[in-house]
Formats: sequence, C-alpha cells, structure tokens
Amino acid sequence: MSRLRIASFNLESLDDRPDLVPRLEERIAVLQPQLRYLAADILCLQEVNAQPDGPHRPRRLTALERLLAGTAYAGYARVVSGSADHGGLVDHHNLVLLSRFPITASRAVQHELVPPLDYHAQTALPPSAEPLVLRWDRPILYAAVELPSARRLHLLNLHLKAPLAVPIPGQKASAAEWRSSRGWAEGFFLAAMKRAGQALEARLLIEALFDAEPEALVAAAGDLNSDHNETPIRILVGDGTDPESEAPAARRLVALDQCIPAERRYSILHSGRPAMLDHILVSPALAALPHRIEVLNEGLHDEALDPATGHPSAGSYHAPLVAEFTLAG
Repeated sequence: MSRLRIASFNLESLDDRPDLVPRLEERIAVLQPQLRYLAADILCLQEVNAQPDGPHRPRRLTALERLLAGTAYAGYARVVSGSADHGGLVDHHNLVLLSRFPITASRAVQHELVPPLDYHAQTALPPSAEPLVLRWDRPILYAAVELPSARRLHLLNLHLKAPLAVPIPGQKASAAEWRSSRGWAEGFFLAAMKRAGQALEARLLIEALFDAEPEALVAAAGDLNSDHNETPIRILVGDGTDPESEAPAARRLVALDQCIPAERRYSILHSGRPAMLDHILVSPALAALPHRIEVLNEGLHDEALDPATGHPSAGSYHAPLVAEFTLAG
C-alpha cells in the first residue's frame, strides 16, 4: 500500500517586490512551514506572481523559487499556466502545479471549450451598441500524472473569478469607486457569469476525461470562490439534483471538504464570517479509495479586518487543504 497526498494552497499574490509589506522573507518564514507540513505529493498553487527578469526578457517565478528553496518541492516536476495571448507568464496570479510523480501531459485551457461571452451592458455611460466581451481572468491548468500504482491521475488546478464587480464602461469614478449602484449591480452580475462560465469549461473538460476513461481518477482543486451550495460548485460537481431531472451519478464529483466537521469547515475569514471557498473535488473512483482531508485553518487571519490594522498577515488569508488517499500496492 502507498499514500497519495494532494494539496491546494492560494498563496495570496506571492511576490518579491521590495515595496511590499510584509516582505517576501517574512512571508517565507510563515508559508514554508505550512508547505512542509502538507507533505504533498501533488501541490496545486494559486496566485503565484511572476517577476521581471530584465528589459524585454520573459518573466520568471523568482519569488516561488525562493519559497521552495530547501524543500522537497524544489525538485518536483512543474507545470505553470501561461497567458492566452503570448503563452508566457503573467505578472499576477499564475497557477502552478508541482508533482513528485512524472507529469505525462499538461496544458492551460481557456475558452477552448466555452467561447468568450458577448454581453450588451445595460448601464454603460454613454450607452453603447458594442458588446462587452467577457473572457475568463485565468485559465484552467490541467495535468496528467503517472502514479506508482501504474494508474493515471487527472488534475485540474482552478482559480475561479472572485465576487468582485466587473468594470462597466463609464460606471467607475476610480479604481475603487462606482458612480452608481446600478452599475455596480451589473458588474457584480458579470462577475458571477464569469465564475459560472469558468466552472462550465472545467466541467466540460472533466466530461471529456470521463468520455475517454469512465473510471478516471480525477481531482479538481483550488480556490473556487464559492461554497458548495453555490452555482459554480454545483456545475463542477455535476450535482444534477434539480427536481425535474437528475445527472448521471457515475460522473458526479465528490466534495471532500464535506467530511470536515462543520465547525472546522472554512478556508477564509471575512469580517468574522467563516467560509469554505477552497476545495478538492474528486471523481467516484478516487473517492472510493480510503481517504481523509484536512484544512490548516488554525490561526487564520481575517482577510477584511486584518489589513485595516496596517499590519497585514505575512501568511495567506486562505487556509491550505490536503487530501490523503491510500493506493493499492
């Protein structure tokens, strides 16, 4: 028998800019022990910023390299999401997947299965007949991993759109101020559309995996910016429990965090309110293996209240998750 540990961690805009408070060195002192504790065989990371490497040179993940230095993860196989426009790293919020086992295939999926959405804004100033083109903020990072049991594991590293209103032309007085509540309401609606659209594209990718391999081992992990009863999670899981119809149970994913006791089931704190926004969802074949899940939320700081003190946390405002499975020998 052998174990498989899959972890997900939103690193909260990991960067090494000298003007940041706290500095990267302070963040490493907090984040690195968490990464070591996870002891993950496969680690899905979100919000990994890329740093410039000189004029006209591609960006690099120098902050991540410094965080992983001296840990087992430094020697893991690695895949990274890239820009849909140029394929290189973007300055903010790259997705990174690290694996102790060989990665046999990988790709970033963005508008490959669901095209960008044309939307006619109702509150634009001045009114315009030209549609807004809604594109996802980030791709899905897919990887196929060869396990010691000679089975293949399909991984999706996800970071869905945050519930922050999408700018509407003419409705923003500044980066942080809206001109009207109607403009904000429409922008908030568009954010929900983007989040659900990303979830749909991930679900269609999962469906394609099941088409090719009905008993596939699939895990979708990351910051989904949704609780388990909200639309994006239901789309990803393939809930299908509407009164009128029921989706095939063989293709429903299992939200492992539902096994965590209710009083411990949260990965962020916002103005004192706990919420489970980070998840590990797995296929029936993977859920059938003996498993357990843990969320490392002890001492988690409040993402809304803490920055107001002027002393933001050196860690992440997201708690990491780790799921452990027992594989056949």
